[in-house]
Amino acid sequence: MPYEPHLHHRRSVRLDGFDYAQDGAYFVTVCTYGRQALFGHLVEEAAGIKAKLTGAGMAVRSCWLEIPRHFPLVTLDAFIVMPDHVHGILFLSGHEQSLGRVRGANDYSPLQENGTSLTVGSVVRGFKIGVTKWFKENQPCADKVWQRSYYEHVIRNDNELDLARQYILENPAKLHEHQ
Repeated sequence: MPYEPHLHHRRSVRLDGFDYAQDGAYFVTVCTYGRQALFGHLVEEAAGIKAKLTGAGMAVRSCWLEIPRHFPLVTLDAFIVMPDHVHGILFLSGHEQSLGRVRGANDYSPLQENGTSLTVGSVVRGFKIGVTKWFKENQPCADKVWQRSYYEHVIRNDNELDLARQYILENPAKLHEHQ
């Protein structure tokens, strides 16, 4: 099928004119391809609904926790690995002071000498690459791991940060209600 802009155009959820390399807090959601439950399943426990992770889910959790090692300008906050998606809050900080010292996915620098900046997109891309690499090495039958792109929301104040944290914490129960 040939490309037709009115059929194939994807609406952007990005803030128009916003610099996604600037310091700040970002809420991101990354979904599996076709929303396949590759990372685990939900279980009821005495403390409530919880995501019970598979080996793949544990690898996803590990890759998420490794983000600051590859991107030292990123601080992690609340996150959760669900059966078919990941929610997390990332803080970018100190960008201007660290140009040229950041290491990205596969140990290359995403900050080129021409000034290309570290962005939320480069962090998410590095995370997705790490998880995909784990799947290729450990579950080669998994054809595709991730949906194209991801969802992001710029957290503008403490109230939005609290709401994002609450959403992440309550996500297993909310998802369980709709199953």
